[in-house]
Amino acid sequence: MRLQRTGSLGGRLARWLALLALAGLTLTCFGVYTVTALSFQDRQTDTLRQKQLQVSHFVEEVEGVDNSLLTHKLEDAMVGQPNVGVTLIDAGGRVLYANSAGRLLHSTSDGYVPDTGSSVATNRRTIEQTFEIKTAAIPIQVVLSLDASEDDRVLKRLARTLIAAALAGALVIAAGGFLLVQIGLRPVRKLSVQIQALEANTLHQQLDGSDQPDELVPLVGHVNGLLMRLRKAYEQLEAFNADVAHELFTPLSTLMGSTEVALRKVRDANTLRDVLGAHLEDLQRMSMIVQDMFFLSQADRGAEARRERVDSMADVARAVMDLHDAAIEEAGLQLQVDGDTTLAADVRLLQRAISNLIGNATRHARPKSTVVIKIHRQGDQVTLCVVNQGHTIPIQHIPHLFNRFYRVDVARAEAVRNHGLGLAIVAAIARMHGGWTVAESSDETTSIGLVVPDKAISSTSRLATEDC
Repeated sequence: MRLQRTGSLGGRLARWLALLALAGLTLTCFGVYTVTALSFQDRQTDTLRQKQLQVSHFVEEVEGVDNSLLTHKLEDAMVGQPNVGVTLIDAGGRVLYANSAGRLLHSTSDGYVPDTGSSVATNRRTIEQTFEIKTAAIPIQVVLSLDASEDDRVLKRLARTLIAAALAGALVIAAGGFLLVQIGLRPVRKLSVQIQALEANTLHQQLDGSDQPDELVPLVGHVNGLLMRLRKAYEQLEAFNADVAHELFTPLSTLMGSTEVALRKVRDANTLRDVLGAHLEDLQRMSMIVQDMFFLSQADRGAEARRERVDSMADVARAVMDLHDAAIEEAGLQLQVDGDTTLAADVRLLQRAISNLIGNATRHARPKSTVVIKIHRQGDQVTLCVVNQGHTIPIQHIPHLFNRFYRVDVARAEAVRNHGLGLAIVAAIARMHGGWTVAESSDETTSIGLVVPDKAISSTSRLATEDC
């Protein structure tokens, strides 16, 4: 399956920074432009309002429409304001007064409108305001005009400046963001180099997180924990391979040695039969190892147990006890069942687990003692434990009891008859049922077993009390 590449993290962050910066600067520039345009509109409105008050005052001050005096006052008021036009029109439509800006209006049959034929008028945007002043003589219509062209040119220059500033600012922020991202990713690249240098024989080396930022410290810790688990698993795999080789090498060496001895000279039928019988025992032992390894392999690949209703787990345990009568009698022990319950589980797998637990207890129990199969239910969890009286297992060995080929004491483990996979198979059966194993040893009493949920539940919901 081809992995889809998403590109450089630095490039993506730089692009996003550029887009965000452009959006932010655009909003800022739009706000500046809008406030400036509104300020110009307010100033234009205020200018027209002031001129309206001024013209009204002059007209009302001049009694009877004295054109010369009114013209003089209006000319004085318009000094320094060439963009403001004032036109006074009497009731008959005659122009009483018009300054240079106001002369852009001419008379038509429809009244006074801007002179669009003028080359000056076509380049202007004029704001007009018309009002009437009632005097003692005649009413006068006043037309005020304000040339807003200069304000429009200022706004256009401001818009171009703001657009250029927004684009330039976005480019600067993108370049700076890309540089900062590259600097910020240096610890990640350094960490990547350390990880790439790891190999199967260097898993013991921990990643150096001393100069890593706070955000990467948890990641370094998790990776170091993973490396420890991988190293442990690798060591267990190597040890497992060595144990398998050893377990198979011993019977193979025995087979080859006895076969060579048998072939050195002529043997009678009875002697050959004895040799073949011994060979058969070794072959059966090898076959059991291979079968057990195949079973553990299936369990490791996630095989799950079938579920069928068992009305009495005590009856299942007693059926297994019958198979161990000879071994129990030979060891001088007694075997009994304590407790009973129903359970939905794979009966054949549970029988195998109980058989392995009984076999383990038989080898380590004190003679003339009683081996007890305890069956206990707590909620929806059923605990199956085999308890025997014997030597106390040191606490440092307890976590490793269910490892493959693990033996606390080789001399006690009867390595010739037991190949060290019994408890590992018990652990595998527990996992196949969604359960787990339990073990404790104190005061010369050892209890080893498994906990099986009566229905599929997560192992995270284990009860705190798992004692048998």
